[in-house]
Amino acid sequence: MSNSNNDYGRGREKKVSLEPVEIPRFTGRDLPPMGRLVIQFTPPLAIVALIVLVLSRPDSVAAVIYDMRTFVTGGFTWLFILYSLFAVAVCAWLAFSKLGKRVRLGGPGAKPEYSNFAWYSMLFACGQGIGLIFWSVAQPIMLRDESPVIQALEGNVAGGGLAWAYFHWGFTAWAMYCVVAVCLAYSHHNLGKTLTFREATVDMLPPWARGSAGVVVELLAIMATILGLSTSFGFAAMQFSSGLASFAGLSSGPGVWIFVIVGLGTAAAISAFFGISRGMRMISETNSVLSVVLVVAVFVFGPTLYIISNITESFGAFFNNFISMSFWTDAPSTAEPLSSWQDSWNGWWTVFIWCWVIAFSPFVAGFIARISRGRTLREFVIGVTVIPSLIVMVWIGVLGSAAIYYDNRSGRGISAAVNENISSGLFAMLESIPLVGSLLLVVATVLVATYYVTSLDAGTYALADFVSAPKRAGAWFRVVLVISIATVATVLLTLGGSAVVDTVQTGTIIGAFPFSIVILLMIVNTIRRLLSRDRSVQQLEKVVNDPDPSVRLEINDDGEVHTTHGPFEARGLGPR
Repeated sequence: MSNSNNDYGRGREKKVSLEPVEIPRFTGRDLPPMGRLVIQFTPPLAIVALIVLVLSRPDSVAAVIYDMRTFVTGGFTWLFILYSLFAVAVCAWLAFSKLGKRVRLGGPGAKPEYSNFAWYSMLFACGQGIGLIFWSVAQPIMLRDESPVIQALEGNVAGGGLAWAYFHWGFTAWAMYCVVAVCLAYSHHNLGKTLTFREATVDMLPPWARGSAGVVVELLAIMATILGLSTSFGFAAMQFSSGLASFAGLSSGPGVWIFVIVGLGTAAAISAFFGISRGMRMISETNSVLSVVLVVAVFVFGPTLYIISNITESFGAFFNNFISMSFWTDAPSTAEPLSSWQDSWNGWWTVFIWCWVIAFSPFVAGFIARISRGRTLREFVIGVTVIPSLIVMVWIGVLGSAAIYYDNRSGRGISAAVNENISSGLFAMLESIPLVGSLLLVVATVLVATYYVTSLDAGTYALADFVSAPKRAGAWFRVVLVISIATVATVLLTLGGSAVVDTVQTGTIIGAFPFSIVILLMIVNTIRRLLSRDRSVQQLEKVVNDPDPSVRLEINDDGEVHTTHGPFEARGLGPR
């Protein structure tokens, strides 16, 4: 951004001081007043109504959501499988095509705003940090006796659970985040649109449908973000309480939950107030350091030889079966109508996790897009898929292998802990580590807190964009959003308990079904934009990211973009 003053209009006696330009320049369109009112007021009213309904009739609502989950699992497992494959294919195309090397987010002269370490730390923390804390032990333990597709580990059945955990939390899941993030990033940084789903999607629709469609798209994104963050806040509070109980002797209950929510909410509010460069970057980098400490300590002080051997076998099983796992729909289960989603292995795992990823895509992808300016599409795709996937596999390989080892040594003691409370699996395993187990319990508990704070912080930034765009939301507005999300989590936990939180979370995940259609439309629109990227579009990208205040952008009623008084003598760059 330029802070220099320039003379505008030679020949004038009076010099005009021009204001610095904020880049990328805005080329989109604001919503009409009625549409903005709908976006601002419908989500809180709908969420209040939903909470009242769930709390007043928990059994009835749970039954309806149960039936909906069965319907989605029984009839559309194939859709989620194909969606994940499509996401992987698009990421591969972006990474290996000429466009991947030529297109830089923010235009040809843009430079990355954050170092690689800070960038990886932030995107990993907002994407899967809290999920890995929860599932890195639980999933390998829960799947140690049942690993469909995996045929390479007949003598080591437990390793199949690790291979499936690599699959569910590794490359494919990150590709699903990445493909959404790249759509938002290119739309915002290169074309000057707001960082919203509506402006990345609706211009492929007829002009008469864009206004109403944009409102619907944004409402889905806002609702998914608020409910996803609120229910995750509830589960983070319960898991943090389990961590406290493991070394402090506190019993988990409503009083402790409220204390934890207030504490985590305060930390998230402070981080949101100070912004990405100071607040979230510092916490994310702390996460990375503590995560390395945790994994290295388990590797060194735990069953090192067993961990190395088990990682070697399970990595081989994962790579050998990746294609089969990616396409597996469990076709025999569709021969008859599914009576319950619990009768489907995919209903418990692949469909559940893919829906989870889709439901969390609005805020995870929105935040990743925000912090990725200055990177080529190839760098972006590799950075968001390959690097985090390798970190995930090492994390799960070390912690999951240690859990299986101690589970065998304790007569399935870790399995018993997971069956009683999934969130306690990690802490039960760490208690078994000699010498440093007690210290690692503290480290893991802190990580639960800091990873969720960064997730909430990322979600707050994305939500602020969805609600206030094209205006830039202030720090206090983000603080208010944190307080609102914490309030919803408190109400759900204290009045309804974990069963109600689980009901709302399952409902949120079911919402991924219609939202997946929105994402598919957005991906198709981005592919269309990239394939039609001619010289005029490249010139538009330069102008959108030109900080020179003497360059003016004008947008006419048809959405055509013009530049005046600038180095780019371009007019009629066209609606984008």
